[in-house]
Amino acid sequence: MEDLKSQLTANLDEANWEWLMPHVDRDVLLIVIPELDLLEVGEAIASDNVTSVQRWISEQQISKPSPVQVASWNENSAKKFNALIISPYVLIQEQSN
Repeated sequence: MEDLKSQLTANLDEANWEWLMPHVDRDVLLIVIPELDLLEVGEAIASDNVTSVQRWISEQQISKPSPVQVASWNENSAKKFNALIISPYVLIQEQSN
């Protein structure tokens, strides 16, 4: 499991909204609330930890962006996010300004 965590850490990056927009169109963008560790969520998804992932989804700690969020970010395409690709998904966390 340590290999997976180090691989995910290497894939963790910063992205602006403009770069993430095509992933919304493909319906693969997932927002992770700031209180969760992005790497921990990525590790759970990559290792098929269904229990944790379903709990986070049911508690709305992981969700797809709402039309309101997308519209807001479209107005600020330079908005920064922490991003982690767990194919086919792209996990993001909003960075505070």
